[in-house]
Amino acid sequence: MKILVHISRIIVGALFIFSGFVKLVDPIGSQYKFEEYFAEGVLNMEFLIPYALIFSIILIVAEILLGVMILIGYKPKTTVWSLFLLTLVFLFLTWYSAYYNKVTDCGCFGDAVKLSTWGTFYKNIYLIAFIIILVIGVKHIKPLFGGKIPKLITFLSLGIFMFIVQHVLTHLPIIDFRAYAIGKNLEKGMEFPEDGSIPPVHDFMLEDAQSDLAPILLKKEKVMLVIIYNLEKVDKNGFPAIKNITTKAKEKGYTVYGVSASFTDDLILAKEKHNLPFDFLFCDETTLKTVIRANPGVIILDKGTVTQKKNWIDVDEIIL
Repeated sequence: MKILVHISRIIVGALFIFSGFVKLVDPIGSQYKFEEYFAEGVLNMEFLIPYALIFSIILIVAEILLGVMILIGYKPKTTVWSLFLLTLVFLFLTWYSAYYNKVTDCGCFGDAVKLSTWGTFYKNIYLIAFIIILVIGVKHIKPLFGGKIPKLITFLSLGIFMFIVQHVLTHLPIIDFRAYAIGKNLEKGMEFPEDGSIPPVHDFMLEDAQSDLAPILLKKEKVMLVIIYNLEKVDKNGFPAIKNITTKAKEKGYTVYGVSASFTDDLILAKEKHNLPFDFLFCDETTLKTVIRANPGVIILDKGTVTQKKNWIDVDEIIL
């Protein structure tokens, strides 16, 4: 039993740390998943949507911290029961998603690893089996270090995790697992895989009043896109910086467009109010949220390849 507990401890700890880390570097992605779950057509708890980011941060930090705690053996009873209860929540959500075909990507591993809804549910079945072993054999879980070292490691880890959260919310994800990451070519991302599945880049259209300009813009060498996925939620403090960088970009021969899912009339008013030197194109809001975790944010394209991405607070770092 002792050996089985140690094996389960390593598996559970490693899985929770990995799962937590890939979401820790991009908590806004988890925020969007919570918003999907809270929506009317899923759990019908729309009053919780404004708190989705808080929920995501608490869940992510708890997940990765519990992984650390079980590995180092800090407060084993509290840790094991917390893991059990947290996994029960995951189990319910993944079952609900699979059975009712809601939120088809639960985001359990962020954008790093994609599993089917039933695949994710069965993963949690195996996971809770390992945790039950830990519950039964909790007396065999001993601290790896003596004295106050486990406590020190736990609180030091918590501080590091909170620092990472603050950093990525202020700037952009430390690691970008999405199809719009720096170095990715969007045209290649639109190609259908041999298995016939949906391509990584889909629904990426840059529409004006007449047509989709994406095929044209993805051929150009110097393209700057200002992403404002929702004008009502935009950080208006970013407009002066956006105006400054886009003005400089146009002077250096860049093709510059704003891209948004908001209404055209509202965008025209915003352009006039903030004296923005570019016109807006339309794109799906979900797609824009995937392109960049900023509102507003800026991406630079060179023949369809993403060369730079910045939150508005960092646009002065863009190399033109």
